Amino acid sequence: MGSCVSTSSRSSHTNRNNGGCVSRSRLGLGMCRRKRNRKTFSDHVTTLQHFSSIPNRIFMNGKSRSSCIFTQQGRKGINQDAMVVWEDFMSEDATFCGVFDGHGPHGHLVARKVRDALPLKILSFLHSYESKQSGSSTTCCTGNLKLDGGDLEKDGTTEYKVGSLWREAFLKSYKAMDKELRSHPNLDCFCSGSTAVTIVKQGANLFMASIGDSRAILGSKDGNDSMVAIQLTVDLKPDLPREAERIKRCKGRVFALQDEPEVSRVWLPFDDAPGLAMARAFGDFCLKEYGVISIPEFSHRILTERDKFIVLASDGVWDVLSNEEVVEIVSSAPSRSSAARILVNSAAREWKSKYPTSKMDDCAVVCLFLDGKMDSESDYDDQGFSSATLQSNHSGNAVESDDGQNSEPSLQRNFTVRSAEEHDPYKRTVEAEVNGETAAYEDQNWSGLEGVTRVNSLVQLPRFSEEKLNT
Repeated sequence: MGSCVSTSSRSSHTNRNNGGCVSRSRLGLGMCRRKRNRKTFSDHVTTLQHFSSIPNRIFMNGKSRSSCIFTQQGRKGINQDAMVVWEDFMSEDATFCGVFDGHGPHGHLVARKVRDALPLKILSFLHSYESKQSGSSTTCCTGNLKLDGGDLEKDGTTEYKVGSLWREAFLKSYKAMDKELRSHPNLDCFCSGSTAVTIVKQGANLFMASIGDSRAILGSKDGNDSMVAIQLTVDLKPDLPREAERIKRCKGRVFALQDEPEVSRVWLPFDDAPGLAMARAFGDFCLKEYGVISIPEFSHRILTERDKFIVLASDGVWDVLSNEEVVEIVSSAPSRSSAARILVNSAAREWKSKYPTSKMDDCAVVCLFLDGKMDSESDYDDQGFSSATLQSNHSGNAVESDDGQNSEPSLQRNFTVRSAEEHDPYKRTVEAEVNGETAAYEDQNWSGLEGVTRVNSLVQLPRFSEEKLNT
């Protein structure tokens, strides 16, 4: 059967003015290319592959100059959430933020792979565009597309050009990311995948792209100087009419189980599997021909002085807390550096209160404060962060464990559906290699809910079912 994944629309761009060399590039790339300099962008990307050498990039519990991030493992086993904040992403005023929620037997590996590779693909696209526009004879990249709020009032076409460029950057980068996952030699994404909610803040411009049900919201002040919540992204779930229509048009099925009528899922046309609780995702190639796509929803927003902070979080937070509750928790945190941790702790309490018989989902939170200010280092004392942890987070040299904390590298068993106490007689060892690291862990046969609610993917496909193979 044919695939229903439509090719992403390509935005047209008008040529930019060929001016002289100015400080930083128009895209903020900050990589002026001279004829005598033979270092290519591919060399730059190769250098960035060694993430320990990237400054101003954090991906574990901690803080940066303008943000704090925190993740906590739920009760399903390995923490499948990943997150990143990368300040000075392209220029001194550009910040990349992302939250990625993995699902399926290899979901934690998919989420980390996307976390690490997707920002590089965006950088690569922007540099490629910059090179084509500048031309080989240009001595230096210019800066005419770098915007602030004043520029937009004078020239509306500039906003359109920049928005179109960033739309194409996100669309092509997401497409390339999914293609890389499909062809990865050591990572099986057939029924594993990840959501993504990503933003780039550049000056007063906010560019956003997302797939799945991880969400971004904005905390802003209204005319009465009260904090209000503004949802920035849409939860792309199968019950959205346009998403359901696409899936059904591609022969996929959308329905909810009787045990959880509020959760619509995507199923194969010929079997009740895998029960994916989102309409768009990286990976999940078993469903890519049946309506699940990796094309992101893109939007562009101009920030104002009333906008105070942005929160990105996985659905472990949004399943139990409203947008308004999240804004209230973050804005009332005793310190900015503790906001993400307090928000995750609040979500954990709500899970116990609202769903006492369910297994709490993993939670990951990024709080980006738009004025660029953060608390002093002493604020970490009440969070239990040691100075060594702070240093490792800021330098990027820390080793990430499977529960999102700092430890020696190891991979534990993935219990996305079943708990550690639930025995599976069909255990087998699988090896996976991601980013050069090989680890062995036990996979298992998924057979259904078994009393567990709000998981993102219920059952594996028959080709992985030992029971069906033996019958």
